[in-house]
Amino acid sequence: MTSRKQTELINTIPKTELHVHIEGTFEPELMFAIAERNDIRLKYKSVDDLRAAYQFNNLQEFLDIYYAGAYVLLYEQDFYDLTKAYLKKCYEEKVVHTEIFFDPQTHTHREVPLENVINGIVQACIDARNEWGITYRLIPNFLRHLSEEDAIKTFKELLAFGDLFTAFGLDSSEKGHPPAKFKRVFEMVRAEGFLSVAHAGEEGPAQNVWDAIDLLKVARIDHGVRSIDDVVLLEELARIEMPLTVCPLSNLKLKVVNDMVDHPLKKLLDHNIVATVNSDDPAYFGGYMNANFHAVNEALELSDKDIVTLAANSFKASFLPDEEKQKWIGEIGSLIS
Repeated sequence: MTSRKQTELINTIPKTELHVHIEGTFEPELMFAIAERNDIRLKYKSVDDLRAAYQFNNLQEFLDIYYAGAYVLLYEQDFYDLTKAYLKKCYEEKVVHTEIFFDPQTHTHREVPLENVINGIVQACIDARNEWGITYRLIPNFLRHLSEEDAIKTFKELLAFGDLFTAFGLDSSEKGHPPAKFKRVFEMVRAEGFLSVAHAGEEGPAQNVWDAIDLLKVARIDHGVRSIDDVVLLEELARIEMPLTVCPLSNLKLKVVNDMVDHPLKKLLDHNIVATVNSDDPAYFGGYMNANFHAVNEALELSDKDIVTLAANSFKASFLPDEEKQKWIGEIGSLIS
């Protein structure tokens, strides 16, 4: 049973979000507003009709509706409004730093100019930093269901905006698209001085986590919950302090786990893994950061120490400067000292 004290702790503890797709924060109300502004007709009759479609049996069913929603995003103002709405949620939920994913190919394949996407996202981040003090990093992701050649082409185009990015990532359909498929483009990413992250071990096996580390040389694993199936991998993740950006409500909604009580998050913590809590695609999966914390806290009966560890891990695993990490980790530690 969650105590009132724990509820308050989750709601007020400083946190950073390391796994959120900006296109996945697209709330139905905003989607309809932007569609109307851009004179685009959605196939759904109402906000309620759209929300009713958010029932998924697997990752691919979600991706189909996710990409359909992104179709209405055309102009810089659209990406600004989308990003600013997400950052307002961060402010309300004590997310003081966020490292935002976006999918360039989702938009360039619709002939939306990259500058529309990037300028809108960046300006919203700058405004949120000025208004609310939220810091940020931007991480473009390659779509793994497309070819590596397409990823390389996209990477070269993104280099014109390179000073705005900290890392590059890999997302979309994991099944049938292992990390090895993108080995060359990630070599190019590292050669240009960027960090790398990758989705692995969500629908795919624990071997994909090994391959993301060994072949793509990632600094973080996104999801990684299938690591629980490989004891040797768990030991290695703890040894090298490889962070996992875990997304509980996403895992439940996409049936990676059938019940939140079966979620491996607590076991990952017990194996001394740098696990973190994140929202992934919160508009589709039923909750932003605090909702994810509350869900696992209720189901897994986390201790105050577990909650503080998860929050501290989010800063430890971030791409913030060490001095800033330690400042926040110290503030978090003082909450239960």
